[in-house]
Amino acid sequence: MEKDAVSAGVSPIGGLFSTAQVRTLICYILSSLNEPVPGRLLADTLHYEGIANCFEVNDSIAALCNSGHLENVNEKEDTYIATKNGKDVAETLKTSLSLTVRERAYSAAIKMMVRFKNAKENDIKISRENERTFITFSAIDNGAPFMSVKLMVTDEDQAIYLKEKFLNSTENIYSKIIEILTK
Repeated sequence: MEKDAVSAGVSPIGGLFSTAQVRTLICYILSSLNEPVPGRLLADTLHYEGIANCFEVNDSIAALCNSGHLENVNEKEDTYIATKNGKDVAETLKTSLSLTVRERAYSAAIKMMVRFKNAKENDIKISRENERTFITFSAIDNGAPFMSVKLMVTDEDQAIYLKEKFLNSTENIYSKIIEILTK
């Protein structure tokens, strides 16, 4: 297959170098997840995983929207779904992608969606009070916080680190807190 995709940052082993393959993979992921997927996050995720260049993914998303394979369902959140045409392409051409690439991309997309949902369902604030740094995690339900945890941290870097850890395992953290309090 011709190498016509932008390849900067793509792994020479397990990366995609064909625009057609990148587009097929995008249709495959959106079809498999079957829920709105944020385009920018998908591009970043595939790039960080070394699967496809983020610029190539963004260009492919735009081209797939223009061709009717994807639909932007929420411009504010930049989220897309696969149309019937996109799902048909994914089903027909998914075997043109290696199983390893499909599995890596799907796994990364699942993690991305968990973080996306956690960021929407939680409010995380970093604040300074009396020359101290705090981070507050609040679980939101119907627009109102139902549980908040405020921690004093050493600095903003530690707060950002904790925020990233929190977004990766929000449900587990809240479950443990409730478990400890109700024992």
